[in-house]
Amino acid sequence: MDGTAQTGDRLSDVPVRVSAEYQGRPGDIARGRELARRFLARAGAAQGAPVSDRTVEVVQLVVSELLTNACKYAPGPSLVDLELTEDRVEVTVWDSRPVLPVAETADPGRVGRHGLEIVMALCQSFEVHREPVGKRMRAAVGLADHLNDTAALGQSA
Repeated sequence: MDGTAQTGDRLSDVPVRVSAEYQGRPGDIARGRELARRFLARAGAAQGAPVSDRTVEVVQLVVSELLTNACKYAPGPSLVDLELTEDRVEVTVWDSRPVLPVAETADPGRVGRHGLEIVMALCQSFEVHREPVGKRMRAAVGLADHLNDTAALGQSA
C-alpha cells in the first residue's frame, strides 16, 4: 500500500480551514461574511458534512460582529480564520488592539453595541486571549442545527 491509500480514510478527519486578512476598509465586513458563506458551502460539500442554512447565517453574523469590532476599534490589519471540525465551525478573529472586549449589561433601550451579547448568545463558546500583539477572539458555532433543517447546503431537500 502506498501512503495515500493508508491515510485516505483519515482525510475526512482533517479539519477544513480558510484564512483572510482585512485592512479595516469599507466593504471588509461584507467580504468577511461572503468568505464565511463560500467557505461553508465548499467545506460542507467537500467533507460531506451538511451545513444548515441557520449555521451559515449564524457564522456570517459572528464573523460580521467580530470583524466590525476589529475594524472599528483596532488600528491596522485584522485576520479571520474559519475552521470546520466534526461538530462545529470555529471563527477566530485577531486584531491589533490588546483591550479585551466586555459584554455590557443587557439594556433594551441601548442603541447599538450589542454585538458581543449576540455572539455570546448564539455560540457554543466564546473566548478572548491577549496575544503578544493585540488579541484573538474565538467563537464556536455548533453544526447540530442541521438535524432540524431540511435545507442544508450540499444536500438536496
